[in-house]
Amino acid sequence: MAVVFIGIGSNLGDRRRNCSKAVELMISTGMSIIRTSSHYETEPWGVKDQPRFINMALEACTFLGPLNLLQLLKDIERSLGREQTIRWGPRTIDLDILFYDDLIFSSEDLIIPHPLLHERMFVLEPLAEISPDRVHPVLKKSVRSLLDTLKSSS
Repeated sequence: MAVVFIGIGSNLGDRRRNCSKAVELMISTGMSIIRTSSHYETEPWGVKDQPRFINMALEACTFLGPLNLLQLLKDIERSLGREQTIRWGPRTIDLDILFYDDLIFSSEDLIIPHPLLHERMFVLEPLAEISPDRVHPVLKKSVRSLLDTLKSSS
């Protein structure tokens, strides 16, 4: 069973409910949730002219492999009304695989660890709440250290 960390975000509709519903749907598919972070209200990243986000992170266990997990998360996004629009644009829900065990993986559809997590305060803050000592398998730094570095450069 793999230990995975998922980033969750929403900036359309009932943002908190969208995030909570995504967690419920993950549980209903057999994922075992270990920890969830608080909700964080954050500024949009990438495309600035859009509503603020609610972001959170969770730690879970799954029997799914990385690509099957990605497909499950995409199915959950669609079931919650996510539509493909512009990159980094508004969305009812966004589910990203941040870490999958200590796996370093790259395919056309998926890169693990998430390639931008160390640049995103909205990912690092909730992740640091639930797993501050988790070490990024590529950068060899803890989540807490990555967050401190990002805060000091802002």
